Amino acid sequence: MYQNIRHQAHQARVRQELGLKRLEINSISANMADSPVTGVPPLPPRYRFRDLILGEYASQDEDRVQVEFYVNENTFKERLQIYFIKNQRSSLRIRLFNLVIKLLSCVLYVTRACLDVDPSKAKCHDCTITPNYTWMEINWAPLVWVNRSSPITRPIWGIQVVVAIISFLETILITYLSYKGSLVQSVFNIRFLLEMINTVPFIITIFWAPLRNLFVPVFLNCWLAKSALTNMLNDLNRAMQRSQSALAQQVIILIATLLCLVFTSICGIQHFERAGKNINMFDSFWFVIVTFSTVGYGDITPELWVSKAMVIIMICVALIILPIQFEQMAFLWMERTKQGGSYSRQRAESENHVVVCATQLQTDVIMDFLNEFYAHPKLQDYFVVLLAPSELDNNLRRILSVPLWAQRVMYIQGSALKDQDLVRAKVDDAEGCFILASRNEANPAAVDEHTILRAWAVKDFAPNCPLYVQILKPENKFHVKFAEHVVCEDEFKFALLANNCLCPAMSTFITLLLHTSRGQEGQESSEEWQRIYGRCSGNEVYHIRLADSKFFGEYEGKSFTYASFHAHKKYGVALVAIGKDEVTGIKLNPGPKHIMRKGDMCFYMAITKEENSAFILAKKQHEKEKSKFSTQPRSTRTHSIIAGAGTVALELQRSRPSNASNHALLSPPHNSDKRPSIADVMETFEPEYVPIPLDEPSEDEADQHDGRGDVAVLDYVQDYPPVQPYIGYTSMVCHLMKEKVPFCCLQLNNPCQHNNFEYAHHYKWPNKSIIVAAEYATPGLYNFIVPLRSQCRPKRELNPVVFLLENLPDERFLEAICCFPMVYYMVGSINNLDDLLRAGIIHANNVVVVDKESSKAAAEDYMADSGTIVNVQTMFRLFPSTSIITELTNPANMRFMQFRAKDFQALNVAKLEKKEKEKGSNLAYMFRLPFAAGRVFSASMLDTLLYQSFVKEYMITLVRLLLGLGHTPGSGHLRSMRVTESDLWIRTYGRLYQKQCSSSCEIPIGIYRTERKPLVGMEATVRPFQRRKTQRRRKDYFDEETRSQNSEREQLRELVKSRVKDLGLPEEHYDDLHNRRSSLSYVLINPSDDTRLELDDVIYLLRPDASVPCASTPTDPDEISLQEDGSIRPAPRNRSPENRKPQSNTEETSVKIEEETQV
Repeated sequence: MYQNIRHQAHQARVRQELGLKRLEINSISANMADSPVTGVPPLPPRYRFRDLILGEYASQDEDRVQVEFYVNENTFKERLQIYFIKNQRSSLRIRLFNLVIKLLSCVLYVTRACLDVDPSKAKCHDCTITPNYTWMEINWAPLVWVNRSSPITRPIWGIQVVVAIISFLETILITYLSYKGSLVQSVFNIRFLLEMINTVPFIITIFWAPLRNLFVPVFLNCWLAKSALTNMLNDLNRAMQRSQSALAQQVIILIATLLCLVFTSICGIQHFERAGKNINMFDSFWFVIVTFSTVGYGDITPELWVSKAMVIIMICVALIILPIQFEQMAFLWMERTKQGGSYSRQRAESENHVVVCATQLQTDVIMDFLNEFYAHPKLQDYFVVLLAPSELDNNLRRILSVPLWAQRVMYIQGSALKDQDLVRAKVDDAEGCFILASRNEANPAAVDEHTILRAWAVKDFAPNCPLYVQILKPENKFHVKFAEHVVCEDEFKFALLANNCLCPAMSTFITLLLHTSRGQEGQESSEEWQRIYGRCSGNEVYHIRLADSKFFGEYEGKSFTYASFHAHKKYGVALVAIGKDEVTGIKLNPGPKHIMRKGDMCFYMAITKEENSAFILAKKQHEKEKSKFSTQPRSTRTHSIIAGAGTVALELQRSRPSNASNHALLSPPHNSDKRPSIADVMETFEPEYVPIPLDEPSEDEADQHDGRGDVAVLDYVQDYPPVQPYIGYTSMVCHLMKEKVPFCCLQLNNPCQHNNFEYAHHYKWPNKSIIVAAEYATPGLYNFIVPLRSQCRPKRELNPVVFLLENLPDERFLEAICCFPMVYYMVGSINNLDDLLRAGIIHANNVVVVDKESSKAAAEDYMADSGTIVNVQTMFRLFPSTSIITELTNPANMRFMQFRAKDFQALNVAKLEKKEKEKGSNLAYMFRLPFAAGRVFSASMLDTLLYQSFVKEYMITLVRLLLGLGHTPGSGHLRSMRVTESDLWIRTYGRLYQKQCSSSCEIPIGIYRTERKPLVGMEATVRPFQRRKTQRRRKDYFDEETRSQNSEREQLRELVKSRVKDLGLPEEHYDDLHNRRSSLSYVLINPSDDTRLELDDVIYLLRPDASVPCASTPTDPDEISLQEDGSIRPAPRNRSPENRKPQSNTEETSVKIEEETQV
């Protein structure tokens, strides 16, 4: 009221001032008419003095008007509405109080009914004459009157009156506040009528004493209590600002409805039977429960027709109300099944969980995540919450209902862009949030946009939640740079495919290294290569600090190369990198110049981590294993005792590392040719060792043709590329042209003013080319070029790169590749034989077929690779000697690569794959021949890189260094070497490890092996038939099959040669005789030191940085000296007396390695 008065006074004062101003303006206007010069009269003195004192604020204060908002809420009725209805917290208190009042009235009624044990005395209060209430053979007096006159029941009546007054006043007030213009609608509703029936009679008894004993059905207040409970739950959800489960609320309402039905029936039957058998409350409860459960013992039955009518009415009400409640519950249950539940706050605070966000939850992706995530022992107690806007498909729903996953995985249908859904998933309390991209979309840019928005939404909602983001296109990676871990599919994919051309089957090596396995796959196979291949696939990358390690702790103060070699020889683990901590400063093979320190973080490859390994003395273990291996063939004894699952026993030598620090190999017999020895791996770096230049130009390189004409000198420089293909790219030093190549010269088959070449054959490249078949020239292809033009590669080994594109590239892509040497493009397709011949497939070293983006949106997911598979199969049939590397969308489709219906080797592998799937292996496809040989790759295999980074934070950085996507100063790089006949004297992988460490300081990490043997025929897999007739039929079948294949091969040969002749290409380079089906290839990750080397083995090596000095290998027999113990050592070098170091007894001791007999 006071505020209204102030407001009115202020408005009057404003109106008065406005009136005065109008008078002043009129007078000024009159004076202006009299002014002969300017027409503007001077201001009065009082205004000029006020302006001088107050400045500009004087006029502003006069024009300012105070505005009051929400004046409609100042009324008394509106304030009551806010308190009783609109305000969530105050209305919640009111409804809670109302619920308590209703429940109290029901308790008082039951108490009064139990105390009124003699219905025959029921009459009106203080009545001297008892009237006759008998009608229709029923004495209605016990039904109309109750006993409230006794000293015990009188206080109950008083409390009931107080409760009735409170309920009545509240009902009248709520009715008044909720009045909407219709009095009939407000009065004639069930809730108002029940309130009046249960309250007005008690209020009347205050003023009219004879009605004090009148029966009032107060037990009907239970329905009003149910209504108050429903409203209270709604207000509770609004007040707490938390999403309550609708299903749980419906269950509470259903339970309340059942209780109200039972309570109403109990009280009604007990009261109506007062005129008959006069049963008590417990007997009435017994009868109601037996009746509602349809048992019907018949020991207690109602006697009066009124009671029977009451039972019929309640049964009818139950038949009407309960089905409605159950239907609502069933509907909510179905909706909850579709949309998922909510992760409770109590579980989020007491348990660990992670959230997985995706557009569509695909079965293969989710199962790969779950298998890889729960493969780590520390994550067994974690809970996984799946958040996606789409519904679960039936297959995934069935899998998640298995008890193994049902107890640890929860699905929530919702969007990461809604805070309400993020609250349901409790993202703010999650240990991490994985945001996965959907590959089965034709527009990857749109998929990345969805991923970016999800990452932003999660980061805005939960800033402290670690993000693990999967992005498709590298140009979008900078948008999610804030995330803790980001894996760009195109970036890693193209870099891995490029390394596959340099180091064969590197894609298989990385895939096996990133998958968690115990190395037990294929151990039941009858073929040796599957056993050793599956055993070595169990190697993973682990980390441990040097001060805490038993593997590497004894090598403190020694060089990195020394520690890596001796750790592999002694424990079977390969030390590959070192770092300051788990994330920063990681270096691949820093070389002997790095001295091991206590604080160094060691990264090594092993079957299991050191913490899960047990150590057994070598002598005891040798005696234990001697009898075990003596009965096995010699070829099977190719792995050390670390190849176990779980707890692994490792050899612990009795001698100290210094005693075996300088060891050499036994010399060959005197009657044989002299072989070079293997030098010692030095404990520490010796400055007198001269560095070996890793990329020094040689004479043949200076005379090498550059592939662009008749230029005799290679105009290559090593520098950072001048053009960045996309924002956020990490520049690497590469081989570049001194001057950019004109765009016209980049097109392979387009003669221009600079050259007149039309085919790849005309360029006369010194090395075989690499053809990349893609649909578009995406920025991700830049990551394919960089590893092939890295400064770590010698100039003489650079391979030409030809991009066979189905669409013309844009100028931005041409601007990015024009600075690289021997990089071309041409428009064409792998469907066209002429395009393949023009691109130089006959002279190509590798053909890389990139998956098409337009085919990913197929109606059936697994049909997305159909076009690629058929085209590659055609290419393989036409050019069987060409190495074809294919990218697929679904890894399951790799079984169709190089498909042949009667390929019995593939059939055996398929059987093995089924067995591994039954065992629950997530690497069942590893035995497929195209995958084992590195001929097929799927980007989904890189998903485990993101999953493993949850536990191993260094994995993304380590893989980037390995693939050449990043560089740390002093870090080494990946390369490979092929074992030739001149290298077979090394014999074993352990001796090769020593040779590389002592000569070039390189660290071997694996072997790519190709076995030149025919594939297993049907005779080896099927039992011989007993009847000669059947055997003759089988022989005729094989002869017919061979003739058919030869005829088909001849037709394909003639087709290719005819096209080669028409295009004017030389026919002698076409080779169709070499068939890669006649051999099988596979990868061995970190094999044991006793693994024998074979001809054409490709060794994966980690070479130190070019600035790291290494010792050279003595190859001259004159440099070899024979020791007294029969071993050989390099002859001592010429050292000056001041530089000569005294040798200790331990340095003079050498370890004899027994010469193995050639089988």
